[in-house]
This record gives sequence, structure tokens and C-alpha cells, in this order.
Amino acid sequence: MAKPAPGAPADKVRLYEALIAGLPGVERKGAKFPYTSLNGNMFSILSTTGVMGLRLAKADREAFLRDHAAKLYESHGAVMPEYVAVPDALLADTAAMTPYVAKSFAYAQTLRPKPTTRPKKA
Repeated sequence: MAKPAPGAPADKVRLYEALIAGLPGVERKGAKFPYTSLNGNMFSILSTTGVMGLRLAKADREAFLRDHAAKLYESHGAVMPEYVAVPDALLADTAAMTPYVAKSFAYAQTLRPKPTTRPKKA
């Protein structure tokens, strides 16, 4: 029996895609790890275990952590300090999550663009 391909659970991917569908001009990227980015700055991600990470400005991040008894997002054993881990119940509540996704997108717009390609060696 073949092993299933690694990736986020399909039900969580559907919830994630429903959230980002409301952002004009934003498309889901990544095959195994769905994510969104703007100008080279990632602002949301879905782990292979189905945990959504959302990048928020400091004040929004602190409020989210407090209001939802949430934690900072971890990826491959490393804490991503600008990202919150979205609780499963909140991920399933598209209406409640929509404002947070919009805040994340707005925050990404304030970040300095990153080059998407490395300069060629001379």
C-alpha cells in the first residue's frame, strides 16, 4: 500500500482556501504547504497537520493571542514570532476569521518587498 502524499488535510485546505478567496488579487501558493504571500512576504500558511499560521502586526497579534487563547505558530520546531496559530474552531468559522485575514493582508502590504530571485554570481 502506497503512503499518502504529504500535505495538509483536505478539509483544512478547503477552509483555508475559503478564507483567502475573499482577498482580491491573492492566490494560494504551495502544493504541500498552502500559503499566501505579497511582494515576497508570506502572510499565511497551512501546515501539514492543518494548523493555520497568520502573520499579524504586533497589536493585532497580541489581541488575537489574548482573545482566542492562542499561541504563536511553530513550523518545523521553530517559533515564527510574527505568526499566530489559529485554533481549529476559529479556522472553521469563516465569518469570525475574515477580519483577521484582512488584517494580515493589510500588514503584509506594509512590509518592505523582498526580491524573489537571487542575484546571479559574477
